[in-house]
This record gives sequence, C-alpha cells and structure tokens, in this order.
Amino acid sequence: MIREKTGDNMAPVAATRTMDKRRIAVVSPFLDPRYGTESRVLECLARLGEEYEFHVYSSRIEDLDPGRITWHRVPEMPGPHLVKYLWWLAANHVWRWWDRHVRGLRCEMTYTPGINCLDADLVTVHIVFAEYVARAADDLSFRRAPVRGWPRLLHRRLYYRLIVALERVIYSRKSQRLLVISRKTAQDLARHYGRSEPLPVVYHGLNLARFNPRQRVELRPMARRDLNLPDEHFAILLVGNDWVKKGLVYLIEALGRLADPNVCLLVAGRDDPAPYQLLLRRNGLEGRVVFLPIRHDVESYYAAADVYVGPSLEDAFALPPAEAMACGLPVIASRLAGVSEVITHGEDGLILEDPRDSATLARLISQLRDQPEFRCRLGQQAARTAQQYTWENNVARMREMFEEILRDKVQAAGHTVPREDPLR
Repeated sequence: MIREKTGDNMAPVAATRTMDKRRIAVVSPFLDPRYGTESRVLECLARLGEEYEFHVYSSRIEDLDPGRITWHRVPEMPGPHLVKYLWWLAANHVWRWWDRHVRGLRCEMTYTPGINCLDADLVTVHIVFAEYVARAADDLSFRRAPVRGWPRLLHRRLYYRLIVALERVIYSRKSQRLLVISRKTAQDLARHYGRSEPLPVVYHGLNLARFNPRQRVELRPMARRDLNLPDEHFAILLVGNDWVKKGLVYLIEALGRLADPNVCLLVAGRDDPAPYQLLLRRNGLEGRVVFLPIRHDVESYYAAADVYVGPSLEDAFALPPAEAMACGLPVIASRLAGVSEVITHGEDGLILEDPRDSATLARLISQLRDQPEFRCRLGQQAARTAQQYTWENNVARMREMFEEILRDKVQAAGHTVPREDPLR
C-alpha cells in the first residue's frame, strides 16, 4: 500500500512512528521499473517495506505495490531537463525541511540513488559523470554536431557541468557514505574524487522469474511477429536511454560494415531518433534500424532478438545486458560498462575493449551470426552466470548498509532512542 501526502503538505500534522520501524527518507526524482537505477530502488522499497518505514520524496512513482510506503509528492517543473533538475534539487530540500520542522516528521536517515540532494546519509553511485564527460569529449564537441543540434548539445554540456560540480562537492567528502554498483564505479571515484578507500560493491539484482531462457523461448514467436521480423533476419538489440552514452553511433557504424541486408538493429528507448537519421543514410541502413518505445514487458524485446549489443562509452553497470544474459541471449558488452565485470570473454559473453572500435564490433557480431553453435553455448552459459545476481542478494546487502548507518547515527548521538517512542 502506498500512502501519499499531497496537497496538504504545508499543514502541520501529528506524526507518529509506525511501531518497531525506523524511518528512512528516500529521495529520487521519479521511480519507474523501466529504468535501471529506479528499478533497483523500487525493488529495495518493495522488499524492505515491512522492516522500515520509508518516506519517498519523488515527483512520480510507477508500479510500487507491496510494503507500507508513504509518498511525498514533490511537484515537477516544466521546461528543459536542466531547469527541471535545478527545481527538483531545491524543492526536495524544501519539502523535507518543512516536514521535519513544521510537521514533526523526522527520519533517522536519508538515502538517495545519485546526485539528488546534498544531505544524504547514503548515496548509491550509479554513474560518475566526470568520467563520462572525459570519455565522451568528442561526442560532446560542437565541431562534430550539426548546427541545428547545437542548442541540444549546449543544454547537455551545461547539465553535465552542473552535475560534475555537485559530484565534486558531495563525493569528495570523506564523511559521505557511498555505495557503488560495480568495481569500475569505485575506480572512477578514486580517480576523480580521491575516494581510494574500499567502497561496498552491490551489483544489480535480476528478476529471474521474468528473465530466463524458458520465458524467452515461449515469447519468441509472438515477439518476432509483433515486430515483423522474418525468420531469416538476424536481430541485434540495444535497450536504454541516453543513446550517446550507450554508444549507438558506433553500433550503427558497425552495422554499416556488415554487408548483409538480413542483419537488423532494434533500439528501444526514449531518446529522439531524429539526430541519427543522417548517420543511417550515410551507412545505407534505411529500413534496417527500428526505433522502439520502452515497454513494461521488455523481456519481449529480448525474446525477439538474436544478440544483445551494448557498446557503452560509460556505464556504471548497465542492467539490460544482464537481463539479456538471464534470458539466455548472447551479449556483447563494452569494457567501459560495469556489467563486463561479471562476464568472462568467450565463455558467457563477449567483451568489446574499445566501444568506438566499430570494426572490431562488426567482427564480433559476424562471429555470433555465423556460428550458431557458439552463439547458443554463449547464451546458455550467460543464463547460468546471471543466476548468481538475484534481488534477494542485492536487498540483503542494502539492509546491511541501512543497519550499519542507523547504528552509527545512534552511537554518534550518544544515546539510544526507544523504537516505539513518539518522534523527537
């Protein structure tokens, strides 16, 4: 059940603690299972909702069913993403301040996935933007972009500059508790912000009831019919948002090197495909690349595909390749994506060392297309590897982190607060 505090947010209320539960504030602009970072938070809330009293400060929540969650809706600001983010950053602080000092709603700790507030006790780092900006310098250059794309590019550059500045403020604080989703993320934090101490690594979990080889086999005929994919077509899949970061340009270039009209590319996400139309024409790929919306049942896309390819320029983990592995789909992943840490090259997946190397990427795709037995063996072993990464394991580690921080805060206060007492 979700309890929502909405229009009367500015009125004082008598707040009482749910018996035997510690209050945790969760700060995230939105929560939607179709996004990797947000799906992780939703799983945590759903599975730990009976143990903690979660107060979620967010503008939008999708598909959160179990648990006793109180949603404090923070209104959205219309406009460009940079404006929305600046509003969100200020508004969630104001909403939480009012709830604490006027409504008497005091939480023992604050948790956030990423740079969403300045006062979190625990931050899960899903991406280090300083690393991404450094690696994507060419893709963020005005020289490479058409003039009509300059306003969009300027907006993106300003947004990244702001986020990097905030990262420097937050991640450089030695007292800031951080949790990372891959060893790569920990290395990026050490390189850019001096966080060289060991940081807890908690990999993404996978819903193995949804993502498994049996489900993929059952869904495949209908999934391919829905996308009008003939049997002879070899379908490559990429799922995700921010296609620049996902390396779509280099995947298109790789596809252009394959002189096979039966090889097609499915791209699922929310980005605007218009900037890629010229690149498609240059590579003679009209009709061979299909842009698709993100679906709740994304497993249908995995079922329709023959191989998943993720040449990310920067990705702390990248959930779709892991989901594809769980489905038994052979995967080509970038070395610059944290998911490569759970892949053994040639055994349960293929690793592309340089995501900009479209020639090597084309060769790896050809290898999977031309060697069906190798492709099948790779997919089978990928599914076995994915079975290690469950939401149960993920949430157990999150619980450990919550308990450690709550214990430290009680000790720092110098006394223990009775768990059934009214709010202080």
